[in-house]
Amino acid sequence: MAGLARARNGARGSRLAVRLPRIRQEDSFKTKAYAALKQAIIRMDIYSTPEPVMLDEREISERIGVSRTPIREAVAMLEQDGFVRTVPRRGILVIRKNKREIIEMVQAWAALESMAVRLLIGVASDEEIAGLRALMNEFDETHRPGDHVSDSSNANIAFHQMIIGLAKSPVLTNLTDNLLLHVRGISALTIGRHDRAKKSIGDHLEIINAIEKRDVDAAERLSRAHTLGLAAYVEEHGDEIFN
Repeated sequence: MAGLARARNGARGSRLAVRLPRIRQEDSFKTKAYAALKQAIIRMDIYSTPEPVMLDEREISERIGVSRTPIREAVAMLEQDGFVRTVPRRGILVIRKNKREIIEMVQAWAALESMAVRLLIGVASDEEIAGLRALMNEFDETHRPGDHVSDSSNANIAFHQMIIGLAKSPVLTNLTDNLLLHVRGISALTIGRHDRAKKSIGDHLEIINAIEKRDVDAAERLSRAHTLGLAAYVEEHGDEIFN
């Protein structure tokens, strides 16, 4: 009993000995700057131009409305995440991936999104799933995907982001955030080629049909095949895309 009491006292003492540092105001600025800058970068179309995409620390500071110290700290966090690289005397370079890296990222997205499809069928309501079909309803014979590539590209990205969101898994959302910048960019770059816009809408409708039927296996298979189709396209045509 005495030994047990000592263990309890020791455990209690260990808990009391834990010291938590005060959170500085700058820490909250850093976190907010990181979140804002990350989302801004994710929304960029960095593969639409052959020129390096550079960010300016001073401009970011002015536009976000915080001092440059939390911006530097946020940029350091983004460097660790692999989004950017600081180039001395030039600024902050948004990192683009090469052909092999893009293929591997698309393959990873295919695995994560197919799992998201499986999860969403179990947790999403009929009304939420109807939102997926609503994204596709603007396309018909009078508004063909191939004739409106920009609209097709926007609907395509919105569809895939909605799939991830409807899975209601914060872990999946965080994992795909780190892929979205590159998968989104390559998807936008390739969707206007070889009638891919029309095929993409057709694939989406098949996936939606399976989801509406709550057919987990079919929806998961169709989702994975659709995204792996982009990886295969980059494999075949990557040299002309990246040169």
